[in-house]
Amino acid sequence: MSEEGTKRYRIGYALAQKKVQSFIQPSLLNLAKERGIDLVPIHLTKPLIDQNPFDCIIHKLSDPDWINQLQQFLSRFPNVVVIDHPDAIERLHNRVTMLQVVDELKITHEISLGNPKQVFAESRESPLFESKGMIFPVIAKPLAADGGEDSHQMFLVLNKEGLGELKLKLKPPFVLQEFVNHGGVIFKVYVAGEHVRCVKRRSLPDISEGELCLSENLVPFSRISNLTAEDQSGDSVEKLVEAAELPPSSFVTEVATELRQALRLNLFNFDMIRDGRVGDRYLVIDINYFPGYAKMPGYETMLTDFFLDVVQQKQSGS
Repeated sequence: MSEEGTKRYRIGYALAQKKVQSFIQPSLLNLAKERGIDLVPIHLTKPLIDQNPFDCIIHKLSDPDWINQLQQFLSRFPNVVVIDHPDAIERLHNRVTMLQVVDELKITHEISLGNPKQVFAESRESPLFESKGMIFPVIAKPLAADGGEDSHQMFLVLNKEGLGELKLKLKPPFVLQEFVNHGGVIFKVYVAGEHVRCVKRRSLPDISEGELCLSENLVPFSRISNLTAEDQSGDSVEKLVEAAELPPSSFVTEVATELRQALRLNLFNFDMIRDGRVGDRYLVIDINYFPGYAKMPGYETMLTDFFLDVVQQKQSGS
């Protein structure tokens, strides 16, 4: 069928400029266009209602003015699909509520799933380890996971002295998450509706008991590679990642599907590690809304397939 005769769909995107530059690549625009989808920018300086028609809106903005405009738009044009609802996205902006959903999942696969122990510190005086029985090392993360610069300020705390130092470096509230040895490899699972892709990436190196006695008590994430006594040259890291076995695709798909339904979200990724203490057990350590899809090879096809799913389901009324 010629392009002129193809049913065309209009998907508006409301994204920060940095996100536009990374996600709205010419390769995505061109593939979407070939398949009948026009990705058009939403101008934040103009009323959203005046920019209709849209078949679908995708967004990653959380400021009150945008949320208010979106709600007003939906009250007037309820048939436009919005990916995703702001209330559902908000859950992922908090590192405590983010992972609570994992315990609610009903995974039938023989491989087990969980998340690391965490404690929440509301203030510098909050009791930390006593209630959870956690042991060192732990990872300290800001409570807010909203994509802001401060949300990426993380530390590895090696001992009690490091915990004292942390209170001078990381502004509360924050969470402390147990560090689990996982072979230095993290599995990043990208989800776009029913489309799921798992990739391997370098992660924090394993830490031995001896390394807990190093002179440093608190280490920023940017310098954690210095903790390992092993050679962490580029070649050895690449071999380590390459040798790591991906989790079974059936398990990954089941976890992704259960998370999508529980979170009521379509565009997200989650980070999993293989628990080095147990055989077939994986831990979800982070969930991110509308992640950096463009870092994944072939993201254009995955996202275009998803867009087509959304608009065709809308057209069919399902």
